[in-house]
Amino acid sequence: MSRISICELAEWRAASRAFTLLDVRRANARQADSAEIAGAQWRDPEAVFSWKDQVLRDRPAIVYCAHGREISQGIAATLEALGLDARYLIDGFAGWRDAGQPTQSLST
Repeated sequence: MSRISICELAEWRAASRAFTLLDVRRANARQADSAEIAGAQWRDPEAVFSWKDQVLRDRPAIVYCAHGREISQGIAATLEALGLDARYLIDGFAGWRDAGQPTQSLST
Protein backbone atom coordinates (compact mmCIF):
# COMPACT_ATOMS: atom_id res chain seq x y z
CA MET A 1 0.00 0.00 0.00
CA SER A 2 1.30 3.43 -0.90
CA ARG A 3 1.96 6.11 1.68
CA ILE A 4 3.35 9.62 1.84
CA SER A 5 5.25 11.32 4.64
CA ILE A 6 4.45 14.72 6.09
CA CYS A 7 7.67 16.11 4.56
CA GLU A 8 6.81 14.70 1.13
CA LEU A 9 3.30 16.15 1.23
CA ALA A 10 4.69 19.54 2.29
CA GLU A 11 7.11 19.37 -0.67
CA TRP A 12 4.30 18.44 -3.08
CA ARG A 13 2.28 21.42 -1.83
CA ALA A 14 5.25 23.81 -2.13
CA ALA A 15 5.86 22.59 -5.69
CA SER A 16 2.15 23.02 -6.58
CA ARG A 17 1.99 19.39 -7.63
CA ALA A 18 -1.49 18.26 -8.70
CA PHE A 19 -3.16 15.88 -6.26
CA THR A 20 -6.50 15.43 -4.52
CA LEU A 21 -6.40 15.74 -0.73
CA LEU A 22 -9.14 13.84 1.08
CA ASP A 23 -9.90 14.22 4.78
CA VAL A 24 -11.44 10.89 5.83
CA ARG A 25 -11.57 11.46 9.57
CA ARG A 26 -14.80 10.44 11.23
CA ALA A 27 -17.10 13.46 11.57
CA ASN A 28 -16.79 13.61 15.37
CA ALA A 29 -12.95 13.54 15.26
CA ARG A 30 -12.93 16.21 12.58
CA GLN A 31 -15.26 18.46 14.57
CA ALA A 32 -13.19 17.94 17.74
CA ASP A 33 -10.07 19.16 15.91
CA SER A 34 -12.04 22.04 14.28
CA ALA A 35 -9.27 22.30 11.66
CA GLU A 36 -8.14 20.66 8.44
CA ILE A 37 -5.26 20.74 6.00
CA ALA A 38 -5.86 23.54 3.51
CA GLY A 39 -7.41 22.30 0.28
CA ALA A 40 -8.78 19.09 1.77
CA GLN A 41 -12.18 17.74 0.83
CA TRP A 42 -13.98 15.88 3.62
CA ARG A 43 -15.41 12.52 2.70
CA ASP A 44 -17.31 10.25 5.06
CA PRO A 45 -15.16 7.14 5.45
CA GLU A 46 -18.27 5.02 6.03
CA ALA A 47 -19.60 5.99 2.58
CA VAL A 48 -16.49 5.40 0.45
CA PHE A 49 -18.45 3.44 -2.16
CA SER A 50 -20.85 6.34 -2.69
CA TRP A 51 -18.10 8.93 -3.38
CA LYS A 52 -15.29 6.83 -4.86
CA ASP A 53 -16.26 7.71 -8.45
CA GLN A 54 -15.97 11.44 -7.68
CA VAL A 55 -12.22 11.16 -7.01
CA LEU A 56 -10.23 12.46 -9.98
CA ARG A 57 -8.25 9.71 -11.67
CA ASP A 58 -5.69 11.93 -13.40
CA ARG A 59 -3.75 12.72 -10.21
CA PRO A 60 -2.75 11.01 -6.97
CA ALA A 61 -5.27 10.97 -4.13
CA ILE A 62 -3.80 11.61 -0.69
CA VAL A 63 -6.03 10.54 2.19
CA TYR A 64 -5.62 11.36 5.84
CA CYS A 65 -7.44 10.45 9.00
CA ALA A 66 -6.77 11.44 12.62
CA HIS A 67 -3.59 9.39 13.11
CA GLY A 68 -2.81 7.71 9.77
CA ARG A 69 -3.86 4.26 10.82
CA GLU A 70 -6.84 2.07 10.03
CA ILE A 71 -9.21 4.55 8.40
CA SER A 72 -6.87 6.27 5.94
CA GLN A 73 -4.95 3.08 5.23
CA GLY A 74 -8.19 1.22 4.52
CA ILE A 75 -9.56 3.97 2.28
CA ALA A 76 -6.23 4.24 0.40
CA ALA A 77 -6.19 0.46 -0.11
CA THR A 78 -9.78 0.51 -1.36
CA LEU A 79 -9.11 3.35 -3.81
CA GLU A 80 -5.90 1.66 -4.95
CA ALA A 81 -7.80 -1.60 -5.56
CA LEU A 82 -10.21 0.42 -7.71
CA GLY A 83 -7.34 1.59 -9.90
CA LEU A 84 -6.50 4.97 -8.38
CA ASP A 85 -3.07 6.21 -7.35
CA ALA A 86 -3.99 6.54 -3.66
CA ARG A 87 -1.67 7.13 -0.69
CA TYR A 88 -2.29 7.62 3.01
CA LEU A 89 -0.57 10.32 5.05
CA ILE A 90 1.74 8.78 7.64
CA ASP A 91 0.72 9.98 11.15
CA GLY A 92 -2.42 11.63 9.75
CA PHE A 93 -3.78 15.00 10.76
CA ALA A 94 -2.28 14.82 14.26
CA GLY A 95 1.21 14.30 12.81
CA TRP A 96 0.72 17.12 10.30
CA ARG A 97 -0.39 19.54 13.03
CA ASP A 98 2.30 18.39 15.50
CA ALA A 99 4.96 18.95 12.82
CA GLY A 100 3.90 22.60 12.66
CA GLN A 101 2.45 22.33 9.17
CA PRO A 102 -0.31 24.81 8.31
CA THR A 103 -3.94 24.06 9.03
CA GLN A 104 -7.09 26.08 8.54
CA SER A 105 -10.43 26.26 10.30
CA LEU A 106 -12.95 23.78 8.97
CA SER A 107 -14.64 24.90 5.78
CA THR A 108 -18.40 24.89 5.87
